[in-house]
Amino acid sequence: MKILVMGGSYFLGKHFVNIANNENRITVFNRGNRLIANKEIREIHGDRRNRDDLSKLSGMEFDVVVDFCAYEQGDILKLLDSIDCDLKQYIFISTVDVYKKGTNEEINENSLLEDVVYAGEVGQYIAGKVALEKELEAECKKRNIAYTSIRPVFIYGPDNYAPRESIFFTWIEKAGQIILPKESGGYFQMVYVDDLSKIICKVCGDVKYYNKAINVCGSEVYNYESFIDACADGIKRDIEKIEISLSDIFEKNIPLPFPLTKEESEKYSTLYEDINKICNTKLSDGLKISYEYFKNNG
Repeated sequence: MKILVMGGSYFLGKHFVNIANNENRITVFNRGNRLIANKEIREIHGDRRNRDDLSKLSGMEFDVVVDFCAYEQGDILKLLDSIDCDLKQYIFISTVDVYKKGTNEEINENSLLEDVVYAGEVGQYIAGKVALEKELEAECKKRNIAYTSIRPVFIYGPDNYAPRESIFFTWIEKAGQIILPKESGGYFQMVYVDDLSKIICKVCGDVKYYNKAINVCGSEVYNYESFIDACADGIKRDIEKIEISLSDIFEKNIPLPFPLTKEESEKYSTLYEDINKICNTKLSDGLKISYEYFKNNG
């Protein structure tokens, strides 16, 4: 297949490109801040919000778009207006954060999307993704293009730019210790970056996933203690757990990346068990690889 990748030079996009390039012809469109050192991959540099830059795609043939970097309403519309080939499928990398919060129910693909716009940067991010999912469906239906929304839980792995596992790796390197929130009821799910990349490859061009949303969540649910134990198991080091109360964590504004309370936690599942089976990287194994990358690259 001929795949246009929007983004593709960092973290998930980079991992996907490296895997998908084995059996597909890949074109990457991004701002060129990180060059892809692979002559088999065609790179086009530009800003997706600049129509003149997007015009560079005119006349090119693609079967599938995989979009890693749409964040604002209009991003998908502008891109589709700039592609004049017989596109078959548009895959949008969304997030499970698009679902309505606080329902106290297990969330699958049939659950309601969030209709509240929360304050702050995170609130704007969620609102943008919700708006883009609606834009994706409307614009693809108008153009007779199949669409697929991929909604992952917390993604981890080598080269992760989000401050998640790197927070814990830094504490381990500096002190051999990790903060453990005392009496935290928070829980969360995680997916390894290569597993998610393989899932996106599986979805490309497969009519089974046309006009669908897909949660990528795995089946395991973790809390801070089980996550720390997986770190220790993966990197084969004794890690001292320093218990700190939630009140002290909030007062001291200690940066912790996962939900701290049961009230802010959600449990996700998927209607697509064949997808779930691909999320098979053991957390300790994924954290081991991520830790080695962190030590070597920072």
